[in-house]
Amino acid sequence: MAGLKLEGRWYITLYGPKNEVKQHIEGVNTITTGGLSALVQHLVSAAAAATTFTHRYVAIGSDNTGETAADTALGTELARHTGTVSQVDGGIYRVTATFVCGTGTGNVYEYGLLDSNTAGTLFSRDTEALVTKGANDDLVVVTEITYA
Repeated sequence: MAGLKLEGRWYITLYGPKNEVKQHIEGVNTITTGGLSALVQHLVSAAAAATTFTHRYVAIGSDNTGETAADTALGTELARHTGTVSQVDGGIYRVTATFVCGTGTGNVYEYGLLDSNTAGTLFSRDTEALVTKGANDDLVVVTEITYA
């Protein structure tokens, strides 16, 4: 699956004194670095205020089935934690969650970014190699969404 790409279009129409179209131009614009940064800043502030974009909940699970775009939840969720949202390098939305001792203990293969502390919309999911989290272990999970 292709990654997310922002694209904008311009429509420019020049009208004459009798409201006739004298010239019409259509074009694809370039999203600037500043524009990407502004979008990520909006996402960060919205997530922090829990208003519109609330995808700041990180879940871990024990299912090692590969991820697909059709996934709506983790296969077998072990724990979920409210992450800390930040912006990295202008166009990167980062969520960091720490699963402390006694939370999410077990075999961890899967990770998800969601918009609620229970159920909710799964924004992204990833499966990786086995991480065995013991009862005395802390697990820090960082997810980054790059807007480019």
